[in-house]
Amino acid sequence: MTDTAPTGSPTVPSADSEGRIELAPEAFPADSPFANEDLRPVPLAERRWTTYNFAALWIGMAVNVPSWTLAAGLVALGMDWKQSVLTIALGNVIVLLPMLLTGHAGPKYGIPFPVLARASFGLRGANLPALLRGLVACAWFGIQTWIGGQSIYFLAGKLAGAGSWWTDAGKVGGYPWTQWLCFLLFFAVEIVIILRGMDAVRRLENWAAPLMLAGAVALLIWIANKAGGFGPLLDQPSQLGWGADFWKVFFPALMGMIGFWSTLSLNIPDFTRFGAGQKAQVWGQSLGLPTTMAVFALLSVLVTSGAQAVYGEPIWDPSQLAMRMDSTVGVLFALFVLLLATLSTNIAANLVSPAYDLSNLAPKFINFRTGALIACFVGVIIFPWKLIENPDIYIFTWLGTVGGLLGTVAGILIADYWLIRRTHLDLRGLYTEGSRYWYGSGWNWRALAAFAVGAVLAVGGSYSNVDADGNKAGPFPADGLIPFLKPLADYGWAVGLAASLLLYVVLMGGREREPQPQDAA
Repeated sequence: MTDTAPTGSPTVPSADSEGRIELAPEAFPADSPFANEDLRPVPLAERRWTTYNFAALWIGMAVNVPSWTLAAGLVALGMDWKQSVLTIALGNVIVLLPMLLTGHAGPKYGIPFPVLARASFGLRGANLPALLRGLVACAWFGIQTWIGGQSIYFLAGKLAGAGSWWTDAGKVGGYPWTQWLCFLLFFAVEIVIILRGMDAVRRLENWAAPLMLAGAVALLIWIANKAGGFGPLLDQPSQLGWGADFWKVFFPALMGMIGFWSTLSLNIPDFTRFGAGQKAQVWGQSLGLPTTMAVFALLSVLVTSGAQAVYGEPIWDPSQLAMRMDSTVGVLFALFVLLLATLSTNIAANLVSPAYDLSNLAPKFINFRTGALIACFVGVIIFPWKLIENPDIYIFTWLGTVGGLLGTVAGILIADYWLIRRTHLDLRGLYTEGSRYWYGSGWNWRALAAFAVGAVLAVGGSYSNVDADGNKAGPFPADGLIPFLKPLADYGWAVGLAASLLLYVVLMGGREREPQPQDAA
């Protein structure tokens, strides 16, 4: 493989007692077209995120309206509360593993996701997975921004009263102009925060995490007090049982739960690059992600069951439930918590990644802040919030398809970093044309081939469910895009990850790369 051989004189970096690598300032190729200040390796002095910072990050990202309503989507598909919480918890335990594997490169080298992807896809080829991840984040940004604006609109309407000028405002594009005003207001707040950089994101998550958990518990106490206990929803039996009908729904739903955070399993180095060490990111993520998602799903079920007892119907949307409060103080507190939850999730999960991804596309012209602004406006003009209106489309079509594609990328990253290179990277070469990562004109055809095959296997069999009347519940053919691949569609994320990982190892020769300069130091 002559196109992967190292070229030029190696520059020896230094490593600290934690094994974190730092590139000397004079060794950094400042004139490289593949580098700018936001994509450069984070200096050791700036890698100071602790276990609490990472746990708070995940609490801040996991506590949001879509996470709250995940259990609702599964219950709507026929599961009982135990089955839905189990599915959500298991999905997040599974997705934690690739999170930890790809996150390892962050504290060790101080590099973001698109720079890590250069090792496998090539210096130019890394734009393919980066843009795929970035576009998904932009769509999620639109969903969450709409939810944030909607929360402001609903709760402000509660304070203004029914029949007020606020609730009876004229409609534009099918929605009251006051709701559009709230949407734009929330949008503006997000821009102000992200323009202040990653340190502002860290501070936001640190403060938001405990307040949001307190808000969720307060909502539980309030509804329990009004209901006199929980019962109606918790007593509802599963419509699927534990037989064949359950497993038909369980596996695609599990892939959907994995798909919910599969985006972060790629770009988690965007955050772990600021880590004080591997223990901080491993413990922080392990404590923050699966536990928060499982507890939050349980809270949503308990609160909704209380709503069923009090109001005679399950109310899964927390903003709609907060509107039923009699206390003005309670409404204002609920508004604050909902906005904080949506804000912390949207900025960390859906703006940081495309900011780096777009910066990687043209480092000399797009920095972190410029990339974030572009992502904001792309997320708005996509209007992707329609995706969450139907559980079938939301869980199977959107999360399943996205999860399958991103699982394919994760398989390549894990194979390259852990199996091919044994976690050893030529840090300078990731920014230098003609280095070992240049491959053929900046593209590694092996990674492209593994991605293509993995993607076809993961999503090629995508299909839509058909009801008793023969109506499709999604955009895909009932027999699947590629009929003989339909049996694989329910396991898209796992199929994509496994297929691309194995094929990439085979194409790369399945051997450890040449010793890196820092290993000899």
